[in-house]
Amino acid sequence: MSDTATTPTNATFDQFGLHADILKAIAEQGYTTPTPIQAKAIPVVLGGRDVMGAAQTGTGKTASFSLPIIQRLLPLANTSASPARHPVRALILTPTRELADQVAANVQSYAKHTALRSAVVFGGVDMNPQSAELRRGVEILIATPGRLLDHVQQKTANLGQVQMLVLDEADRMLDMGFLPDLQRILNLLPTERQTLLFSATFSPEIKKLASTYLRNPQTIEVARSNSTATNVTQIVYEVAEGDKTGAVVQLIRERSLKQVIVFCNSKIGASRLARQLERDGVVATAIHGDRSQSERMQALDAFKRGEIEALVATDVAARGLDIAELPAVINFDLPFNAEDYVHRIGRTGRAGASGDALSLFSPNERKQLADIEKLIKRPLDVQRLTVDAPVRHHHDERGARRDRDDRGSRRRTTGAHERPSHGSHHRQQPVDDFFFKPYEPSPSAAARREEAPAAPQKPASKQPLAALLGGFGMPRKTTSSN
Repeated sequence: MSDTATTPTNATFDQFGLHADILKAIAEQGYTTPTPIQAKAIPVVLGGRDVMGAAQTGTGKTASFSLPIIQRLLPLANTSASPARHPVRALILTPTRELADQVAANVQSYAKHTALRSAVVFGGVDMNPQSAELRRGVEILIATPGRLLDHVQQKTANLGQVQMLVLDEADRMLDMGFLPDLQRILNLLPTERQTLLFSATFSPEIKKLASTYLRNPQTIEVARSNSTATNVTQIVYEVAEGDKTGAVVQLIRERSLKQVIVFCNSKIGASRLARQLERDGVVATAIHGDRSQSERMQALDAFKRGEIEALVATDVAARGLDIAELPAVINFDLPFNAEDYVHRIGRTGRAGASGDALSLFSPNERKQLADIEKLIKRPLDVQRLTVDAPVRHHHDERGARRDRDDRGSRRRTTGAHERPSHGSHHRQQPVDDFFFKPYEPSPSAAARREEAPAAPQKPASKQPLAALLGGFGMPRKTTSSN
């Protein structure tokens, strides 16, 4: 059975008994008071209990489990160069590469004044640098399931001494089909361990997973299940499907948005929308699963630096993106999975800041809208948006370009007599049609061919071929004797 943690009143990081090196790193990060999930979870994790943590995204879940992990591993920290003195003692699993990289950056900043080593491994990049780092030894390993199993198979990662396991965004891992990989990884871990499961939503599948792999977990919830942040203003704009691109441009311009994430349901749609926004003067780029990991990281870094106005993304970016003071997100498509809506809009309004979640709704998306309202248990504010300048000229340009291409291809495939003339001198000197007619023999030539005697046929040789070549069958010359 699980119980629920109580909320400490007026909690501070000093009251948790954290090491001075950890408190120094926390202060350098600008943290003053713990968030509700941190205030509830840190004491429980420090006590060694299994945890089921539910909190809406952007509330500081990463610090709620990474800070107590560092505190618990500090007695085992050492400066030895031997890899055997630095086995993997804490494993943090995340569903996406971006989230793994984000968690790793936070862990590194929290533990930078300690001797603990941390590393992150995920797919899409070369394994060799990761393998070299693992061979040197790390105590805290952040990984995506697939790449971790690759390292286990290559014998560069040993999970036999893991004392603490964290399943971050566990519901997303199940949605992405990671359950078989999770089961393989869990079978490689010691049975005596502390397991922490954190997620923004608690589905029946998550509860079943927790009942299987967690021992008497303590449930920690700081917000109603599947709820959205109260500091995020949610507006749904009803527009025609063909006017959605123009609506995005209009919302960006009217609200003077210098940073916005625009979510699409498909990779092709994200790439197409990014190109259309670029043509309308919005600095944009797309991030999705078909782009290499280096391209995705470069796009994210440029977006964080403010060099890109609109980051067009699929749900691969809905988890783990921590953009400081992101003013708004736009749902170009309503998600097919209602829970993804919660994670999408959680990219704004983080750490207590305010934000806007703007969604575009076309008549063929009524089911998605109903599912979202059912999940968050409240109706959304639907407004009619009149697009002043719909982005239709792009379609017209593409149509005109296709027409020009078609005409050009027809010119290349048809005869020269069908080509339109260019210039007045061509019109004044028309080309004689005689040169474009197929060859027809003149009557006189045809008559001569009929009158001409047939060529004598060469008589067929009566000798076999071998005889002609001097072989067998040649008659012998006989000499008459007198």
